[in-house]
Amino acid sequence: MTNFPPEGQLIQTAENRRALASPAGLHEACACGSILEGRVLLCDNEHNLHVELGCMRGIIPRTQGALGIEEGEVRDIALISRVNKPVMVRVTGFTVGADGEQICTLSRVSVQRDCQEQYIDQLQPGDIIDAKVSHMENFGVFTDIGAGISALMPIDAISVSRIPHPSARFTAGQSIRAVIKGRDEQGRVLLSHKELLGTWEENASQFSAGETVPGIVRSVEKYGVFVELTPNLAGLAEYNEQVQAGDHACVYIKSILPERMKIKLIIVDSFSACYPVPAMKYFVTGEHLDHWVYSPEVCERVTETFFD
Repeated sequence: MTNFPPEGQLIQTAENRRALASPAGLHEACACGSILEGRVLLCDNEHNLHVELGCMRGIIPRTQGALGIEEGEVRDIALISRVNKPVMVRVTGFTVGADGEQICTLSRVSVQRDCQEQYIDQLQPGDIIDAKVSHMENFGVFTDIGAGISALMPIDAISVSRIPHPSARFTAGQSIRAVIKGRDEQGRVLLSHKELLGTWEENASQFSAGETVPGIVRSVEKYGVFVELTPNLAGLAEYNEQVQAGDHACVYIKSILPERMKIKLIIVDSFSACYPVPAMKYFVTGEHLDHWVYSPEVCERVTETFFD
């Protein structure tokens, strides 16, 4: 199975820079059908994309800008939003502009079609892949899983600990790992992420009763305050009307109870702060998952995911 990386990973490679350095390099890329990457400088009033190729300007005709544009299945915002971002393309030919300037004609659709057929269509539920965060909505995060082709990760699949918005976990442009969950009615890939962030025991093993550690308040209920210790682990402290969701906190770990899958906390202090999103820690390093169990063996309540 051929692997197509998310857009942005080829632009600084030595091979790509060499091809863009001279007209001869672009002509060779055209003859070989090589995949190149350049930055979009302009989307004109006809929604053609103008691409910086180093030694000359490239143009992607509107219908070659994204899969589904020509068929009307994808809106032109998919083209407009590429401005100032890298795109993966093939050189399809050369023309001469009105001022005698040589212009390179490009196709992004050619790369995306191959990516769809040779890579994405071959993916199975449970496969673990590289992805790149494109943009975020309240309901989830859209990621580039290859050549600019988008997949959706619903917000409840991001982590076990519930978050108010994907921006609490990710930043735009971030490279992440994800697992194939399935496909929606339109055939678009659906992703999950929480299975890669460790089981309850794997996360709880990083803490001990009697420690005071940092956390983030995720929700305040009448029966208690949920404080996230890691993306896949939260504990419960007593209700405190002065604590608000989103607060940072320092919490004392009163007890860790695997048989009940609970961590009891005492909030020492809570405060408002704006800290950078920490780097993601992945516990799964393989390329595929068939079955994942979050809950400890000693716990009667079983939380698990099957990939089929």
